[in-house]
This record gives sequence, C-alpha cells and structure tokens, in this order.
Amino acid sequence: MDSAYGALYVVATPIGNLEDLSPRAARVLAEAALVAAEDTRHSGRLLRHLGIERPLLSLHEHNEASRVTRIAAHLTAGEDVALISDAGTPLICDPGFVLVRELRRLGHRVVPVPGPCALVAALSAAGLPTDRFLFRGFLPAKGGARRARLDSLVARDETLVFYESPHRIRDTLADIASCFGERHLVLARELTKTFETFLEGSAATLLETLAADPDQARGEFVVMVAGAPPREGEAVTLEGEALLAALLAEGVGVKQSAAVAARVLGGAKKQWYAQAQALKDAQA
Repeated sequence: MDSAYGALYVVATPIGNLEDLSPRAARVLAEAALVAAEDTRHSGRLLRHLGIERPLLSLHEHNEASRVTRIAAHLTAGEDVALISDAGTPLICDPGFVLVRELRRLGHRVVPVPGPCALVAALSAAGLPTDRFLFRGFLPAKGGARRARLDSLVARDETLVFYESPHRIRDTLADIASCFGERHLVLARELTKTFETFLEGSAATLLETLAADPDQARGEFVVMVAGAPPREGEAVTLEGEALLAALLAEGVGVKQSAAVAARVLGGAKKQWYAQAQALKDAQA
C-alpha cells in the first residue's frame, strides 16, 4: 500500500467461520484509511473481533452511486479504501459493482483480496460438474416470474447455481420440481457454520426432507441443479468427438479417423472428416 495514489481493495470476508479470513485480508482491513461496508453494524462486530479500529462508511444498494465521489477523493489523496460486504466476496449478489465500475473508469486501481464465496464453496463439495456452471443469483421472489426464469433454463447443460432464502426455499423447490422434474439437486445450507448441511436428490424428495425436518429449512441456501442431459443426437456427437480425439492422439490420420468413426458410430464420412479436421486444427 505504498503507491502515490490509493487503491480500492475488494476484500472477501467469512461467510460463517471467522477462521476463513485470510491474513492478507486482515492486514488490508487494518491498514486501510476507510472501510466501506454493506452494514456498518455487522462489519463493526467483525472488525472488533479482529481488534481493528477503522472508520466505517456504509455502502449499500441505495447509496452506492453517491459514495463514489467520496471514496475517489480518498484514493486521490493517497489513502487506501477496503470494500467489504456482510459476508463473502463483495459484488457477488452484494453491493460494489457501481463503485468498482466508476473507480476503474476514473483510472483508480482496484485490487481483489480473494477469499470466501458461498457459490464456490458449495460447488466444491456438491459432487456436481464444475467445469461449466451458470450462476443466476437469487431467483425472482414472485412465483410467476420465478417459474418463467426456471423455464428459460431447463435446456441449459451447465450446472445451475442459485442463492435462496429460508422463507422461499420450499416455494422454489416446488417450482423446480414443476419445471425440471426429477433432475438431481444439491442444497447447501449454513456453509462453514455449525449446522452446515448438504442435501441431495430430486426437488420433490428434498421437499419431503424439509417437511419431515423443518430445521433443514433454516439458514441461507445455495441451490445447485444438474445440467440438462444431452439429447440423443448430442450424445452421439460427444461420443464421436471422444473417439476422434483418441485416434488423432495415437497418430491416426484425419481421413482414417473419419472412416473409423463412420464405421463404428454410423453417419457420413464427410461429416466425420470435417469434425476430425476441426479437432486436429484445434490441437495445432
């Protein structure tokens, strides 16, 4: 923090377990001239726990735009500012986007201090594919809009990730059951806290679980839905791509690989040739 101009540090804070705060995050908070916080009362308790006394400035969705000038003035004066949310990584379903966008537009440095994030923590332990996922934050509160949003996502083949509150989790699961049928789900609740729980099954099964044990409906949720299975034609294409890739890796030529794929899986040699050539070009 020795630049002639200050920087905005976007600091991730614990989502439950206070031991998850990194030493770097604690140092940045202790050295910042100002800490911009979503809820100063909540963040004040965190800072006191850490033995840190810093000026706090509220920054939430209703006043964020008006805070840009004040924070920019601190940076111009060579003072560093830390941005934190109530829990987890700022900007991920939390305030901060407007501030970061405008400070970058003004030429100020914005520095991430990575750490806890509920969606990443949930995915890491859910057992669902994580090579591709689609995070859609909170679903709409009203049933009609929520079902419309879910309907628009039914065909997506990535793992779908949502946040949900305890008072809407049952309605959300009912709508997922209606839209997605027996698709596999994982619910992560109270992450890193004493009652952290992962529940899995179809939406209908999970509704039964919550009905049998109302305590399982408490806390904040990360809802993860398995991606849509490939349609029949897509499955053949994926199988063919794997076969072609294996043949090419063994040094088999494009023409010969296409002939093998056509013989094993069917289809026109011309199409297999084009796919094999595209794979070879991608490997070059």
